[in-house]
Amino acid sequence: MTAVHTEKFTNLQKIFYPGSIAIVGATRSVGTVPYDIVNNILKSDFQGIVYPVSPREQFISSIKCYKYVTDIKDPVDLAILVFPSSVCHLALEQCGEKGITSVIIISAGFREVGGKGVERENQIREIADNYGISFIGPNCLGVINTDATCSLNASFARRMPEAGNIGFLSQSGALCTAVLDYARAKHIGFSKFVSFGNKADISEIDLLYYLKDDPQTKVILLYLEEISDGPGLIAAAKNIINESGKPILAIKSGRTVEGASAAASHTGSLAGSDEIVGAAFEQAGIIRCDHIEGMFNIAIAMTYQELPHNNRIAIITNAGGPGVLTTDAVIHEGLRLAEFTPETTEIFRRNLPKTANIKNPVDVIGDARADRYSIAVSHAMKDDGVDGVFVILTPQSMTDIETIAREICAVAADYKKPLYASFMGEADVAAGIDILQRHKIPHYSLPESMSRAYSRAYRFKQHLRTASRPAPVFDDIDISRAHAILDAAIKAGRYYLPEAEAVQVLEAYGLPVPAHGVASSEEEAVALAGKIGFPVVMKVVSDDIVHKFDIGGVILNITTADEAGDAFRSIYGSVSEKMPEAVIKGVFISRMISEGEEIILGIKRDPSFGPVIMFGAGGIFVEICKDVNFRVAPVDERTAEEMIKGVKFSAILSGARGRVPKDIESVKKVIQRLSQLALECPHIKELDINPLLVLDEKNGCYVADTKIML
Repeated sequence: MTAVHTEKFTNLQKIFYPGSIAIVGATRSVGTVPYDIVNNILKSDFQGIVYPVSPREQFISSIKCYKYVTDIKDPVDLAILVFPSSVCHLALEQCGEKGITSVIIISAGFREVGGKGVERENQIREIADNYGISFIGPNCLGVINTDATCSLNASFARRMPEAGNIGFLSQSGALCTAVLDYARAKHIGFSKFVSFGNKADISEIDLLYYLKDDPQTKVILLYLEEISDGPGLIAAAKNIINESGKPILAIKSGRTVEGASAAASHTGSLAGSDEIVGAAFEQAGIIRCDHIEGMFNIAIAMTYQELPHNNRIAIITNAGGPGVLTTDAVIHEGLRLAEFTPETTEIFRRNLPKTANIKNPVDVIGDARADRYSIAVSHAMKDDGVDGVFVILTPQSMTDIETIAREICAVAADYKKPLYASFMGEADVAAGIDILQRHKIPHYSLPESMSRAYSRAYRFKQHLRTASRPAPVFDDIDISRAHAILDAAIKAGRYYLPEAEAVQVLEAYGLPVPAHGVASSEEEAVALAGKIGFPVVMKVVSDDIVHKFDIGGVILNITTADEAGDAFRSIYGSVSEKMPEAVIKGVFISRMISEGEEIILGIKRDPSFGPVIMFGAGGIFVEICKDVNFRVAPVDERTAEEMIKGVKFSAILSGARGRVPKDIESVKKVIQRLSQLALECPHIKELDINPLLVLDEKNGCYVADTKIML
């Protein structure tokens, strides 16, 4: 945590645990936000002093009002501003004069409305900086703390949620009200609940760091509409997850592709904003969710139950069909059916009906009552070969749903293995579901949701087991040489680096580039090709040409001096005919590597996350196949390995179907060097290496073609 975050942590503590609150802009008008804020604080049994501040009112809810916040004689820990946005700056100035450093600005009408709103937001930010004020908002629902030592509902939500261990952070206030209603119906409780609105000061990163050390919070949920500091978010998430073990689940809205301008590189066209967000979240250990229901499905599993130690599942059901459906869902999510020990199987054989299926999934038959469920569930939980238990119930005419629910809760309390339930149906099973939810047994309407939740919890446990290491910093690079090439191009007003210069940048960072040179005449081409050694490849050098193949600007597999002369003339002739306006600077000649698997590597500079590295299957069909993976720089060895394993083409590199395994270790080094290049050369907007030819194991890899956009 940085010094800035430490200071904000202190001010956040006063926001969540204030001894006194001033509601600045309070009113007696029922049905208004200012009235609801006062009313909610009083109804929430707040354990502190409340000071309504209103220029017009003398009393609100039998509490004396103050005309200005500076009229309050005693110290004030927290101010909640509900004045119109046009006068919020005056109220915030008075808070600064009063010495209040913790503020919630509920009021709307700032950056979100544009125009004057942007100016107003800049104004309050400047005032806050002058007085050392930390504030949440503006344009937010407020803050809720269910901790009984404070019990604060400083929001205009309809009611106080149940206490629990989930911290919820949202950029959208409207979404918060829907989430609170959803959670109340399912008896899901919260530790802290925050709508942070425009995050003009306190951001999601500050709040994440706060919840890291909050003893009431076990799981953190996050809803974002924009990411303004991608690297900061990744760093915070890694720190929180690795040090506290608290899972972070996130929804990022705006997943559809935004209308971006045409990209000059494969990397630029493939690295959409949503793909980068997904890659960054995975890299940080954040569990990305598609929707609110899916988020809470995972959250309750991770909050109510132990994290799974392994992925072997026992299924207990009273109907064969749902058992099969659950089995399919388990396998689909990468989980395994547990194999019972002989002792467990014998207990099932002796205590369950002869018609019961005593293998996994265990079918206790449709007429099963609580005793059968108790036997099956308890002995499955005892079995050392079982890591988690899924309990399925369908409502038959003889099914005592509520008794079975209570028995499941009692059995689950005796073990430290995760137990999830799915009482299938709605009206008939409602009372049983209510019992499960009140006793903190994760319940799912569908086996697919249950299996997905377990899978995410298990993968998070695996993530915690794998220690991350800092990305390497290579000291055998020539950064001055790379910067000189890039600076010269920019100074000349060029935004595309010819391959002859691009390969020199890669060489400076130790990437494997074959022998090469540039020829400006046929005689030079023949001599240079002979010096490099046949076979060679020739490519036109021109600032005006990006896609050289399309206009006959590339000739491969030149094996003799005569062929070299012919190729030089052919390139000049073809390019001059098809692009007469292009200025040809010469022909780039390099040693041709005729073997190896083709992969693509790339760099793109993202506005939220900075430099992003791409890896995938290469060649001319890369944008059709789209078998690619992304990570945010810096990339360490483990992340590089995950990038490679994350594409289908990795099976080819590993030696699928009798192929010779390729030199994956050399590719990992190239990815890490490219990551360092991306961080240290901010002039580069986009970069492609396509293809990188990967040779057999221990034989390395070579850059066959590259593009750099500035």
